[in-house]
Amino acid sequence: MGKQSYWDAAGLVFVAAVWGANFGVSRLAMDTFDPALFTFLRFGLTVPFFFILLRLREGSVGVSPKAALQLMAIGLFGVTALEIAVMYSIKYTTLANASLLNVAPWPIFAALFAPFFARETMSRRLVAGGAAAIVGVTLVIVGGGEGIDFSSQHMIGNALAFGVSIVGALFNLACMPLMKRYSALRVSAWFILFGSLFLFPLTIGSWGKVDWAGLTAANGFAVFYNVVFCTVVAFIVWNRCMFRIGATRSNFFRYVVPAAAVAAGYLMFRETITLWQVAGALCMAAGLVWISTDKKARAD
Repeated sequence: MGKQSYWDAAGLVFVAAVWGANFGVSRLAMDTFDPALFTFLRFGLTVPFFFILLRLREGSVGVSPKAALQLMAIGLFGVTALEIAVMYSIKYTTLANASLLNVAPWPIFAALFAPFFARETMSRRLVAGGAAAIVGVTLVIVGGGEGIDFSSQHMIGNALAFGVSIVGALFNLACMPLMKRYSALRVSAWFILFGSLFLFPLTIGSWGKVDWAGLTAANGFAVFYNVVFCTVVAFIVWNRCMFRIGATRSNFFRYVVPAAAVAAGYLMFRETITLWQVAGALCMAAGLVWISTDKKARAD
């Protein structure tokens, strides 16, 4: 990988850390907002930002009718369905189960499905680094003390969490062909627009339950962080970097998310960090560094 690829890897780590820290930030708002409404605010409020920025940077905002249909499907499955599945997987299984099944298989499915969307190469370095990262993220999640429970009472939540990995990998890969024709900014703007439109009907009963006059600074910060950093900045940077170094390599950097979530829990809520989690974070970091030094570039 060249110098630009190292910057792309750094961009992916930054985005994953932002998403991981959001577990702590969003917890500040969950007592005030229904999860579906909060998710809609996160994506819906970004739509004007995306299209204004797109107009200023590129001079136009349009896509072809065929691309619009593709982006509509990506928004439906990659934003609406994916975010709902994440919420309900957390509701119907343990947080450790959801974290492990949401995150760990995602890059594996991305690698398996990648040949159907883009010509990407698999190297021994990528396999070895990915294996180390998988071991590391598993230690980060399982080492937290909550443990893994695959009993029948969590079957629905576990299935949803595992489905998130499959849908999420397909979501990332489906963007790749479109980003050969349009910028990451344009692709992100349109699938988030469609995803927000599909989310809105799910919030109809939630707006009247919020004490809008009583919103606190913490609530405002949580919304701002989700809109600006977790969505506008994160989606543009992630898609741009993913396109340049390949979806297979990029998705292993998602393993930074649970490590960042653990760090946010410690800093914001004084949650305990165990030695197993520290060891897992180091193992994961070593795997990601090994992947980022892979000299085999993505095949376009």
